[in-house]
Amino acid sequence: MNRRLAQGFTPHPIGTPVVIALGANLGDREATLRAAVDELRALPLTADVRVAAPIESIAVKPEGVDAAAPRYLNTVATLTTRLAPRVLLDALHDIENRHGRVRTERWGDRTLDLDIIAYGDVRSADPDLTLPHPRAAERAFVLDPWLALDPDAELPGLGPVSVLRERLGA
Repeated sequence: MNRRLAQGFTPHPIGTPVVIALGANLGDREATLRAAVDELRALPLTADVRVAAPIESIAVKPEGVDAAAPRYLNTVATLTTRLAPRVLLDALHDIENRHGRVRTERWGDRTLDLDIIAYGDVRSADPDLTLPHPRAAERAFVLDPWLALDPDAELPGLGPVSVLRERLGA
């Protein structure tokens, strides 16, 4: 059986709009983000990759802000894909691994972090792939670059990204 059908997913013939957050706080952050965007552009069944200018942000750990940790460089990419959500997530993990991503600490320092923020209007409560991303509306480092790419963007189930960003304040 086709893996996409087995997952209960039927792709749109043109592709589903997807928002991906990219971040790095170790190594040559800028070069890593550039290379990751190039790899997104090379994904099969994927097109129209657009990326916002990166912004810098302070590290946040489960305990809160960590001013002693290296600062992050973050951006957002939008694209269309016919890959199923889980297949796309696996591809993103492969890209992270090629850039030396090590998963030892929750929200730990990393060479590269790629998160699916929204996959069309798909909603999933799967702990391995919650859609839309459960903390996207709380992260200015996601909302600001996303708004730079698409001022009319909406986070499925939560509303306009501009309103979500306004709620966060300065």
